Amino acid sequence: MPSNKNIQALADLKDKLASAKSVVFADYHGLSVSQMQDLRAKVKETAGQLLVTKNTLLKLALKDKHGNKLNDALKGPTALLIATEDEIGPLKALVGFAQEFDLPKVKAGVLEDRILSPEEIAELAKLPGRMELQAKLVATLNAPRTGLVTVLSGNFRQLIFALKAIQESKSEGGEKNE
Repeated sequence: MPSNKNIQALADLKDKLASAKSVVFADYHGLSVSQMQDLRAKVKETAGQLLVTKNTLLKLALKDKHGNKLNDALKGPTALLIATEDEIGPLKALVGFAQEFDLPKVKAGVLEDRILSPEEIAELAKLPGRMELQAKLVATLNAPRTGLVTVLSGNFRQLIFALKAIQESKSEGGEKNE
């Protein structure tokens, strides 16, 4: 008979998974407490969440949506990365941390009901994040305006350079006459 604590934990986990845009399962075995805290802080900066939960609760929470497809990934110590706002940002933080310390080991992931391998997660982490893409979009949208302003102001610049050259030539000529 499940306890009320486990029933509530399962309900909370299902809610978090339902609101997640992407989820990654990683083996955190070997990380020190300070490294785990650093990883949690990096993930939190990217609007993600890193949890450590029981594999049995994870299996139950995932059973409705994914069946038993993720059971192989849910063996051993499992950290759960949940990305709620930006699908890629928390993945980048996790993969970057893993490249730096060789831990945690990514087991599997889920993006929009699609199960991902560790290699696919590494490829996704190479993509630019939401903020980078938004900055590129703004720059692309502003490029024609910037180009138009540059072209239109070119004639004024040439006029100013010509007037300045005339002024300098007259002031040099005035100095020679004295």
